[in-house]
Amino acid sequence: MLWTLIGIVCAYLFMRWRSDPINRIPTVGPSLPLLSYVGAFRFVAHARKMLQEGYSKYNVFKVAIFDRWIVVVSGAKMNDELRRLPDEVMSFQDAANELVQPVYTVAPDASVNMIHIEAIREQLPRNLARLFPCVVEEVGLALDDLVPATQDEWLPVKAFPTVAQIISRASNRVFVGAPLCRDKEFLDLACKYTNDVMTGAGILMFFPNFLKPVVGRLLPWPRRAIRAARPYLKPIMDERHKQLSQSREGDEWPDKPNDLLMWMMEDAKRTGMGYPEDLLVQAVLAANFTAIHTSTITFAHALYHLAANPEYVQPLREEIESVIKEDGWTKVSTGRMWKLDSFLKESQRMNGVSGLSITRFALQDVTLSDGTFIPARTVVSGAMSCTHLDEDNYANAAAFDGFRFSRMREEDERERNKHHYVSTSAKDIGFGHGKHACPGRFFAANELKIMLACIVLRYDVKFREEGRRPENEWLATSCYPCRTAEVLFKRRDESHL
Repeated sequence: MLWTLIGIVCAYLFMRWRSDPINRIPTVGPSLPLLSYVGAFRFVAHARKMLQEGYSKYNVFKVAIFDRWIVVVSGAKMNDELRRLPDEVMSFQDAANELVQPVYTVAPDASVNMIHIEAIREQLPRNLARLFPCVVEEVGLALDDLVPATQDEWLPVKAFPTVAQIISRASNRVFVGAPLCRDKEFLDLACKYTNDVMTGAGILMFFPNFLKPVVGRLLPWPRRAIRAARPYLKPIMDERHKQLSQSREGDEWPDKPNDLLMWMMEDAKRTGMGYPEDLLVQAVLAANFTAIHTSTITFAHALYHLAANPEYVQPLREEIESVIKEDGWTKVSTGRMWKLDSFLKESQRMNGVSGLSITRFALQDVTLSDGTFIPARTVVSGAMSCTHLDEDNYANAAAFDGFRFSRMREEDERERNKHHYVSTSAKDIGFGHGKHACPGRFFAANELKIMLACIVLRYDVKFREEGRRPENEWLATSCYPCRTAEVLFKRRDESHL
């Protein structure tokens, strides 16, 4: 009797599995119940290879992660189709909520009232030119502190954590201003918080949806970071709140700060939220996660290309020195540094921060143009790394060509705007594509250009094994540069500058 009952249950589960419409989508890896978990473990270790296999064989395919299937579309045409689907059909925000679980991993209030995202999207681009000198100054000071190389000998530097510290300093100069942006304990807190968010998201991936709220509330890191950050931010916020309360509409106090925290406080006052202290602390931390994680990975990739390819150094120096001599250090002048822009864009094309992009969550059933049926509540994404290395999109796609995009801009004047670092297209999805492309990419691009220009002007860089770039480290879909690699720095004679 017991075996009969077990057989009936197994038959029911098998028939239910067979009838699930997502099983009609081709799979890379095993797809049978329970065996799909083998595919999920394989995906953690071999995501890049599995994505390439699916990209080469199918227009649309799926891969297993521990708590769900991810459906992946292949090629520029399908990328464009995915990004064109309206928000009420395919939601960007719901996809982020499903995969990162920000209420539990980032910050509970700032994940619902995303006051920092509005400020980054609206205020930050308007103020980039005014903030540019501050970022230049902070990057220079950070390099002096963290890369104290001399002209006499090569200084080995653990590149990845050092880049994270520089990114954190430069970003917080814009987020909370000086002197807090130079406080080592606050910066360490911000960098650790960034890593903890990714750890929390990784842990929650192992649990089914109905257990995520239970496990998520047990994650200690967000609450710990909020408590630790409050003593640093509260005195600043209290003083600014006092000044805001005393000022009438349109009035300003002398030397009023111009940073993300100020914009958020003004927005809170304008919209009737008053002084939401906890929300502001969480929003500053959330902004740090957004800035530090992706920019550190992106810049370390570019730094490794520079250290492994010394032939690019002199042309970059000549361009940077020439532009600065004519125009000085300004946002406009960095826009004239086409080779610098191209170098960063090519590094992002070759590496990126993830194997996936344009990720969406299906709010209703969708049938794609090739006939693939996507059931509601499915996560769908574009294969970023495969798109960027597709010979149909880029000639000699597997080779690093640092000036690829600057040549494109020179060769066709009508196409110049399509090949900026911050430009996106169905073939170039490093920042996403469409209306949900990364809103902070304009600030990030300026920050990374300043950092790369400063390093090129100040230092010679190389690896111990010259010309050999360390292999990237893939963890599921995340593409990290080697996090233990050392880059050798030697200070240049800058007397001629």
